[in-house]
Amino acid sequence: MSYEEEGYSQAGYVVGSFPKDFGYGPDDHDGEVQIITTTQKPRILLMGLRRSGKSSIQKVVFHKMSPNETLFLESTNKIIKDDISNSSFVQFQIWDFPGQIDFFDPTFDSEVIFGGCGALVFVIDAQDDYMEALNKLHMTVSRAYKVNTEIRFEVFIHKVDGLSDDHKIETQRDINQRANDDLLDTGLDNVHLSFYLTSIYDHSIFEAFSKVVQKLIPQLPTLENLLNIFITNSGIEKAFLFDVVSKIYIATDSSPIDMQSYELCCDMIDVVIDVSCIYGLPEETEGSTFDEQSCSTIKLNNGTVLYLREINRFLALVCILREENFDRQGLIDYNFHCLRQATQDVFQVQFKSPRKLEGTTKVYESEQKSFPKNFGSFPPCHEDLLIEAPTLLS
Repeated sequence: MSYEEEGYSQAGYVVGSFPKDFGYGPDDHDGEVQIITTTQKPRILLMGLRRSGKSSIQKVVFHKMSPNETLFLESTNKIIKDDISNSSFVQFQIWDFPGQIDFFDPTFDSEVIFGGCGALVFVIDAQDDYMEALNKLHMTVSRAYKVNTEIRFEVFIHKVDGLSDDHKIETQRDINQRANDDLLDTGLDNVHLSFYLTSIYDHSIFEAFSKVVQKLIPQLPTLENLLNIFITNSGIEKAFLFDVVSKIYIATDSSPIDMQSYELCCDMIDVVIDVSCIYGLPEETEGSTFDEQSCSTIKLNNGTVLYLREINRFLALVCILREENFDRQGLIDYNFHCLRQATQDVFQVQFKSPRKLEGTTKVYESEQKSFPKNFGSFPPCHEDLLIEAPTLLS
């Protein structure tokens, strides 16, 4: 079996989600860090039958290829390793497998393939007869689970853009039922499969990949809790923490996700980046158009406001709120600065040794007055870390 190794411009990466040279600017903290190689980073495997759409998904989500351009992609005939770490917040490798791969081939090393895998995404073409795909899915899951019981199995029921809503629901139900029955018949009843309806022609593929990536982020519960506190104290209806490059949201608050709201936020990011590329930098100037000054407000004709702020050079906070609540923009901005500091602290804690809380909570002298200096040693619930509502909300 042949492999396609892609060159990496960096020799190592900091433990966790940031590359070694990632910086927040003046707020960087020095400390002892452990360096890991690219082979130790989380790995996502893309598997499925030939022409099921695996390479198209990867190109559209992570390489900004137009969905129409994927029609000209050649079929994958060898394992292609793609490092996502260099231009995005999400830090992992994607291995795109050819559909004709044979698990019983002597050259197929299951330990190497599945041993360091964080998630396995199996793509099923919903417009084709999926019985063969279900057999391949069962074989793949069985082989992978024997090697690594920690793998998360995700099933993309793909190319649903050509199906009616009723047909989509029926196809998902049938695939779900058959796949789980096959696992039960072989004694793998403790294996959990997650199913998603996807298409590269709408935002469903970004939504599905967001869910996959979130399961690989250990800080997710903390980020969700911080966003819950933020929207409660700021009068915001919904907030997403987006990876700007891929438009994957790495965290959101606990309120239900409306697909239309998610699409609006994705479109807003596109608008901000496009306008910034045109007007953000002087001519013949190199650099990023998305920086600490990036901010945008879009008011819709239904009384809804979209508000975007930069967290760092990879992340953006996109909020949805009512126009009347936006009158308190000063409060929202103050709470945002606290949220940004907290988000940075959440990821900085991995670089520091655990410390024990002593006595009462100490606070910063700067504008983040309600954040303890030993923020990182808190458990995942940080209910007391953001601005206290009675102090700020009238």
